[in-house]
Amino acid sequence: MGKAMRWADGFIAVDWGTTNRRAYLLDATGHRTDEFEDAKGVLTVTDFPAAVAEIRERLGDRPLLLAGMIGSNKGWVEAPYVPCPAGIDELAANLTWAGEREAIVPGVSYIGQGRADVMRGEEVQLLGGVAAGLVAKEALVCHPGTHNKWALLRGGIIKTFGTVMTGELFSLLKDHSILADLLAGPVEPNDAFKRGVRSALENDLLPASLFGVRAGVLLGQTNKDDAASYVSGLLVGTDVRIGLTWPMAARIMVIGRPELTRLYAAAIGEAGREAVELDGEQCFLAGIQEIAKRIS
Repeated sequence: MGKAMRWADGFIAVDWGTTNRRAYLLDATGHRTDEFEDAKGVLTVTDFPAAVAEIRERLGDRPLLLAGMIGSNKGWVEAPYVPCPAGIDELAANLTWAGEREAIVPGVSYIGQGRADVMRGEEVQLLGGVAAGLVAKEALVCHPGTHNKWALLRGGIIKTFGTVMTGELFSLLKDHSILADLLAGPVEPNDAFKRGVRSALENDLLPASLFGVRAGVLLGQTNKDDAASYVSGLLVGTDVRIGLTWPMAARIMVIGRPELTRLYAAAIGEAGREAVELDGEQCFLAGIQEIAKRIS
């Protein structure tokens, strides 16, 4: 029985990242019938075959189509990058098979203009947004996360992209910097966040502005409770300032988790641009199903 025949009754889609994994059981019509999410990201797994068997124990004995860091050099089996320009067809044609019923989606790479970049997992959401009719074939897309992506789509494929380490920088500041005791509170797209965004958009002073947060609290000039949102605004505003150097579309599509897309949408709004928020899970499922249709 060929691979295509075994996929006809449905499959399990897995978005497997560094710190989390999300698995979805999709039936023959593409409808989601079951799912789970846990903290078993690739960095916590020492026995990948056992971790894969656990997914099937929870969702059923179906073929698996896996995307994200599971295909990295820290994952199960390394899936080589597909170079830009890359679309669904290129991803489907370059799957790495970890077993007869376990396929890993490749990441996407870019080399040019004196720089290099890579992504894993975001490509499925970016192209899934196009497949679902949510993202135009000519678009600028922002994908916030630990490593935010700015991607330029041309003809419905990823032409080029760039990464900004905004999420990781905030995490490092929160856990390991002199600002740590100020950043324990929640981050909201409130007035403090927007002040941080405007400061970043108007001034190229990020390292100095960050230390100024501590000084402002110590000298009674700013409220400690605003610090987390303000620092997030500084970082996201700097990120958006970088994104605004890309060719602009009428609207910037922001794909990801709602708690992140709303921050970037607010920051993009402060920059005088229109942002449209899209659910990353919806886009992932649309993209992974398009890849599965091409398995033969």
